[in-house]
Amino acid sequence: MTAPTPPAGRMRWAFSDGLTLVGRELGRLRREPGQLVAMLVFPAVMVVLFGYVFGSAITVPDGGDYRAYLMPGLFSMVAFTAVTTVTVRVAGDASRGVMDRFASMPTARSAVPFGAAGADLLVGLLSLAVMAGAGLLVGWQPQRGLLPAAGAFLLMTVLRYALSWGGVYLGLVVKNDEAADQLVPLLLPFTMLSNAFVPTGGMPGWLRVLADWNPVSALTAASRELFGNPGATSPDAAWPLAHPVAAVLIWSAALLAVFVPLSVRTYGRTGR
Repeated sequence: MTAPTPPAGRMRWAFSDGLTLVGRELGRLRREPGQLVAMLVFPAVMVVLFGYVFGSAITVPDGGDYRAYLMPGLFSMVAFTAVTTVTVRVAGDASRGVMDRFASMPTARSAVPFGAAGADLLVGLLSLAVMAGAGLLVGWQPQRGLLPAAGAFLLMTVLRYALSWGGVYLGLVVKNDEAADQLVPLLLPFTMLSNAFVPTGGMPGWLRVLADWNPVSALTAASRELFGNPGATSPDAAWPLAHPVAAVLIWSAALLAVFVPLSVRTYGRTGR
């Protein structure tokens, strides 16, 4: 009779398998350079498009340059794209039977979802670096120094990783890349219904509540605060905007607490 593997051994097994699948995801991107280039160029295009098209028409509250006001919102928008990119990729693997093949192999149940989320995290870091470079070229810069700026990027990374687990779960549920593509436009309002591009103060009451409690708004407000960019939160703001750093951490913890077990359990049913 085989002795059961201790918990520490199972964790090492799952971590090792997860890293292997992270490498598999990154290898797939190397074989599809067009997809990787599009993922990296898109953030730079958004900086130019939104900065120069919207910048001439919108006045920043309390003054300041609109591109400096906009950049934290664009960083938040890129972080939220984790949901759509991971959903499409995981649904594509499920529709082509790749998930069934993984399920038939002696891998830890959490390894495949961990690999998908981990690979997206690395791609997300590259996207943020490209967007930061584009922002510097158009005149944006952090005003409060290196450590607060590093804190802002760390918050973006944490929330993106948590959101990517939501994408993993959606992809496992949809199991069809064409259906997953149809979901992308439905997720776009989550980024638009926020303070990323305009203040929420001018929205109708019910819409402002949704925008103020949107995690994209909390991440944008936290980034503006840590970067020292224009758009400081008003004294009568809702709690997530008055305490944006805490709100981002709470949102991240809540998303991970919900979607990690859901994703692992849903993947565990694959191939049954």
